[in-house]
Amino acid sequence: MASLVLKMSVSLDGFVAPPDGSADWVAAGRSDDGRDWTVETLSNAGAHLVGATTYAAWAGFWPSAVGPFAKPMNEIPKVVFSHSLASADWGETTIAAGDLTDAVTRLKKEDSGGYLLAHGGVRFARSLVETGLIDEYRLVVHPVVLGAGERLFTAPLTIEPIDTIAFSGGAVAHVFAARS
Repeated sequence: MASLVLKMSVSLDGFVAPPDGSADWVAAGRSDDGRDWTVETLSNAGAHLVGATTYAAWAGFWPSAVGPFAKPMNEIPKVVFSHSLASADWGETTIAAGDLTDAVTRLKKEDSGGYLLAHGGVRFARSLVETGLIDEYRLVVHPVVLGAGERLFTAPLTIEPIDTIAFSGGAVAHVFAARS
């Protein structure tokens, strides 16, 4: 059975999105070793799971992108979760329109040859957290303080540390396992 991994960027003060929804803050702490870790995380996925908002932005960017992230983003199958999306033109994308818990459970049973890597939008990521189906959290804490915004966790959750990797630019990846 495939595991479900959620990868998210987090500010030092615990926000995953600022009030205006911008994403430029994730550049804080960028480094070659952080990029390499992220490319490895992307490349080892059996499928990328995204919400409709993230899919819309990425489908307009990744198909013509170049660089180390482009290959895993374009070649690995994607599953977009949406109740309104009618078609998905980005290569190897399927739409999951039903119940989130049922769809993720089915995908985990299919075992696509690697973990299922979920990327957030905050609403999609929160919905996944609420299902209780996430096996591992990969949270990259960037050296920036947003002061306000959206948080990933809205209720207590017990997780267990697996690994911590400090990157040369100041970002730190914290890997946690979900506790049963």
